[in-house]
Amino acid sequence: MNGELLWLGPVVALVLGYLLGSIPFGVLLTRATGAGDLRQIGSGNIGATNVLRTGRKGLAAATLLLDALKAVAAIVVIRWMFPGNEILAGSAAFLGHCYPVWLRFRGGKGVATLMGVVLALHWPCGLVYAAVWLGLLAGLRISSIAGMAAAVSAPVSAAFFGQFDSVLPLLVLALIVLWKHRTNIDRLLTGTEPRVGAPK
Repeated sequence: MNGELLWLGPVVALVLGYLLGSIPFGVLLTRATGAGDLRQIGSGNIGATNVLRTGRKGLAAATLLLDALKAVAAIVVIRWMFPGNEILAGSAAFLGHCYPVWLRFRGGKGVATLMGVVLALHWPCGLVYAAVWLGLLAGLRISSIAGMAAAVSAPVSAAFFGQFDSVLPLLVLALIVLWKHRTNIDRLLTGTEPRVGAPK
């Protein structure tokens, strides 16, 4: 590539990643199916866990899948167009989900989107992520613990598998997931964090 255009790959990766990541699938799906405005339901979060509070398990599963796939799509496209900028595209997709401009930067907590990032960057790390998330969710039925533990597993597994270029970016993204869960952490400390499927 012409040296004068070295900036093009990173810029496209950031812009494309952010735009794809900022698509609020939870809001769009619940609105399209008449389930209401997701931002006025439960915690007001736009992710799959809050979609589940509408009672629509299929919508929650679709939201989780699409929130992961938008990060995968960003990374796959950039890998094809501008190889070497995948981590930028994935990070931008994650930030787009957590801070979408269309929703006044009030987005989701990033757990599903981060899984998409990890899967697309290095699938063995993605399998670890999914196993930690789903295993803890099934065992404890506390979505926040499962999501935070999965996020923390991302930089750890990247280091274990020798993906050292990804460790620091994934650590930063994991810390953002923890920050987005700060109210959940408060409830965990006070013993008031709800379990998935528990009566309201």
